[in-house]
Amino acid sequence: MKIKEKIISVIIPAFNEEQSIGKVIKDIDRNIVNHVIVVNNNSSDNTSLVAKQAGAIVLDEKRKGYGWACLKGIEKCYELNTDIIVFLDGDYSDYPQEIEKVIQPILKEEVEFVVGSRVLGKREKGSLTPQQVFGNWLATKLIRLFYGAKFTDLGPFRAITSMALKTLKMSDKTYGWTIEMQIKAVKRKIAFVEVPVNYKRRIGVSKVSGTVKGAVFAGIKIIFAVFKYKFGE
Repeated sequence: MKIKEKIISVIIPAFNEEQSIGKVIKDIDRNIVNHVIVVNNNSSDNTSLVAKQAGAIVLDEKRKGYGWACLKGIEKCYELNTDIIVFLDGDYSDYPQEIEKVIQPILKEEVEFVVGSRVLGKREKGSLTPQQVFGNWLATKLIRLFYGAKFTDLGPFRAITSMALKTLKMSDKTYGWTIEMQIKAVKRKIAFVEVPVNYKRRIGVSKVSGTVKGAVFAGIKIIFAVFKYKFGE
């Protein structure tokens, strides 16, 4: 399937990313991507203004939380009749130039869900904190143990068809968003694959792994999700 035959939208949740968001948007190939949607998640800086100046559709979500921002962006994608939705972070740690690589398995109709794996790709030294490395290892081991699915990462850089995403009925509003998507995809037997993606040091300080509170709550949320979805939803 040719790229031009599909409507592709990128969702970028952003909280105080004025220093990086313009760079992220600039590096997105608009010959591939139809819509770039930045969800301004109650930022106190000029994230919204910079994103608009860079040519993105900017939505405001006052409720803080990665999941809240993603849900807001998804609503817009459905309005735009999007076929493939790509999720990308706004801190410039991902390489937007790799979007085509991430969506290729979907375009080839091999799968409906692709996770960009930082573990399989090349990582700049220090780009993943020790708590992120351990959290990914633990979460993916638990997913394999309880659900029989092999992942190497809970990476935020991912793509999924709109049809598949609708069946997942995503609900997590904060730290558990990525693992919820992966577990539900396995439970609903949605074909998936991981592709290697490269990763670099983010611009600014992480709102999750960059703080003790964020790292602890994210870890608790991830472990809770593994058991929650095993016995429900």
